[in-house]
Amino acid sequence: MRAESIALALALAACAAQAQSTPGGPDWTEAQVPPPPTLQLDGLIPLDMPGSNLRFGVAPGSVNVGADGIVRYVVVASSTTGTVNAMYEGIRCGTGEYKVYARHNPDSGWTPARDTPWRSLHEQPMSRHSLLIARTGACVGHGANGSAARIVNDLRSPVDSRFSNETRR
Repeated sequence: MRAESIALALALAACAAQAQSTPGGPDWTEAQVPPPPTLQLDGLIPLDMPGSNLRFGVAPGSVNVGADGIVRYVVVASSTTGTVNAMYEGIRCGTGEYKVYARHNPDSGWTPARDTPWRSLHEQPMSRHSLLIARTGACVGHGANGSAARIVNDLRSPVDSRFSNETRR
């Protein structure tokens, strides 16, 4: 009986430790952020952003789900004049927040964003594209939508087939 009690106590302690280190837990810390990937403009996944003068797209090869639960990606904004800017961002699905890690522009390349805080996905207008990415592929409930491949697949899928078992890989 004593061995069973010890095993149960160890199992409960392991569950508590795991819960605290999850993306929403009190002991959560962000992993070291990988550097921005090389900007790829071919094959962008378009985002439907009504009312915007910019065209937005996600670089599919940039999507990554970190061990810390953060979905990181590059989003590209193109103007009607052909100007292209990009942002390397992360979404913290468990708390409904996003963060900008770096910005890219044609003249200077990637520039790290210094001391940027996590911001609510519901702040307007800065996070409109981030909220769309979270809702259409990056997040399911309060967690990341599985693997990077699953997120990319759902971002590409028609609205009525996102998040279904048929689209998951």
